[in-house]
Amino acid sequence: MELKIEGLSRVYGKHKVLHDINFSMHEGIYGLIGKNGAGKSTLMRILATIDFASNGKVFFNGKDIFSIGEEYRGMIGYMPQDYNIYSGFNAIDFLEYMGALKGMKKQELKLKISDVLEIVNLSDVSHKKIRTYSGGMKRRIGIAQAILNNPDILILDEPTAGLDPSERLNFSNFISNLSRKKIVLLSTHIVSDIEAVAKELIVMNKGKILESGKVEDLIMSNQGKVWEAVLTQEEYQQIQKERKVIHVKQNGNNMTVRYIGERFQTEENREQEPTLEDYYESLWLS
Repeated sequence: MELKIEGLSRVYGKHKVLHDINFSMHEGIYGLIGKNGAGKSTLMRILATIDFASNGKVFFNGKDIFSIGEEYRGMIGYMPQDYNIYSGFNAIDFLEYMGALKGMKKQELKLKISDVLEIVNLSDVSHKKIRTYSGGMKRRIGIAQAILNNPDILILDEPTAGLDPSERLNFSNFISNLSRKKIVLLSTHIVSDIEAVAKELIVMNKGKILESGKVEDLIMSNQGKVWEAVLTQEEYQQIQKERKVIHVKQNGNNMTVRYIGERFQTEENREQEPTLEDYYESLWLS
């Protein structure tokens, strides 16, 4: 199974949102990260056929997704970053409506609704109006509709926003198990969620792919370069100018600083195992 993007660009008026995007995806989870305005949501909308490319094409198993049409749309699950839910519906009504739009048969739909509500932990509130749901619960019903048709391709834009740590862990475990025979593209600002589940990472900036590769390779690019030191205020001012500072925490009169670069000459200074967050933050620091 392959989803291949070739020379993809998107222009709105005089504003070019995507610039010549090229990459391929196979079974597994791909993390998509970048600053706001990088073009992530536009790319995902095109892959979900909600939007159209100005140039370039997207192929699923060698066929143009727009020429496949309804057949392709029946194979994808999509959760946008911002979406409207009919607040007068309860969870079951909403999923029945979404299942009908996806062309699912009534008997199959009844069984799947029960399954996905259990997965997203909404079974006990399935008859309550969605208007009574919290923000996190609304994200979970969005995830439920995306996986309702057991899609081959799952496109999730900020699915963990508003979820508490326990819900995020449950989501990570579910997506990890689900992805064995599916292509999953997951965009999030919570980099640790990507590190927990993704096999490959795509970093976007200003409508272009800045970097991509296997998650472990990108993390290990900082092996031997990540340190944590306890510094005085004066040392902290100096290290800010000379190193890539990742985190800072007040420690009495001193500062505990996590940074990337050559070891800063101070007594309390220990090498740290690099993380995906170290890699990501270092991309934007000079």
